[in-house]
Formats: sequence, structure tokens, C-alpha cells
Amino acid sequence: MKDFLAIGTGYIAILCPVLIMWVIFHYVNKIQKSKNETLVNIAKTIEKVDPDQVREIIDQLHEPKRPTDLRKGGVILICIGFGLFGYGLLSIPILKGVGFLVSSIGIGLLAAGYIYPNESEEISKAVENFEK
Repeated sequence: MKDFLAIGTGYIAILCPVLIMWVIFHYVNKIQKSKNETLVNIAKTIEKVDPDQVREIIDQLHEPKRPTDLRKGGVILICIGFGLFGYGLLSIPILKGVGFLVSSIGIGLLAAGYIYPNESEEISKAVENFEK
């Protein structure tokens, strides 16, 4: 019985992240599919009324992706790294190194967010400051 539990625990530990990822992708895909079906049904009913409104709905299907804010991600990673480091001080010593690594990556992302602005307003402001 002990052997069965030892082997079963290993399989569960390996397959749980796979199951979690499958559930996430399944529901994200399901939500996107229902959103697209809803927009198509709306477009079919509006088609009889005004073709310009149909074009607006089709444009909504191709919604632009917002650029990721590196500064926000950097601050989050720094905090996670400090938390891991603190947890490593209290119980598991190897987490001190992991926390330091995660914090270092967060500091790099934070610096990259200030060096490479992704908002058009920030880029315009940076160009104006440079021209002065």
C-alpha cells in the first residue's frame, strides 16, 4: 500500500499543473468562443438594418492588445521576491536565493519599463525632453 501511495503521489504532483493549465485554457477558449458567437448573432440581426454597424461589430472581434506595463510587472515581481526571501529566512533556506533571483528579475523589468516607455504619450514626452 505504501508503494502505491508513493507512486500515486508522484503522478498527482506531476499531473496537477497540467490539469490546472488545461482547465484555464478550456475556460478562456470557451469564453472567447461565446463572445464571438454573441457578436455574430448581433451582426446578423443588425445586418438587415445598417451595414455600417456590422462593420463596427466585426472590428470589435479584432480588439487591439494593450502593451504590457513593464513597471507594474517589475513591482509585482519585486514584492514576490521579497516575500519568498522572507519565507526563506523563516523556514526553507533555499527560498532566500529564489527570492533574490525573482527580485532581481523584477528590478530589471522595472528599469526596462522606465528605459523603454510603451505609451505614446510617454514616448512623446521623452522625445520632447530629449529635444530640450
